[in-house]
Amino acid sequence: MSEFEEYLIAIGICSPLFFFIIAVAFRLLDNSASIFLKHDILVDTSYVSGDIIREHIYRNSEDKKLKKSLLRALLFRRLHNFFMILTVITIPPAIIACFFVF
Repeated sequence: MSEFEEYLIAIGICSPLFFFIIAVAFRLLDNSASIFLKHDILVDTSYVSGDIIREHIYRNSEDKKLKKSLLRALLFRRLHNFFMILTVITIPPAIIACFFVF
């Protein structure tokens, strides 16, 4: 095997872990409950649903700072979901690569 193929195999095996770490980072950046509590809006749980975030974005149009921070939290939530999907998609090829290489 050439060095390039060995690097590709290593990247293929480690890619689910890499995508999962990025997804966790975006989940930690999504601090929507903290944003609500800073603006004296009480929430039931620490995981605020996307529907509630969208509702407050469109309802509180006069507070530009709140709207901007909620849009950022919604973006981080979508990026978290995207990288979690990538993680799930890359797990089967990584498992198959482990069986064929080792």
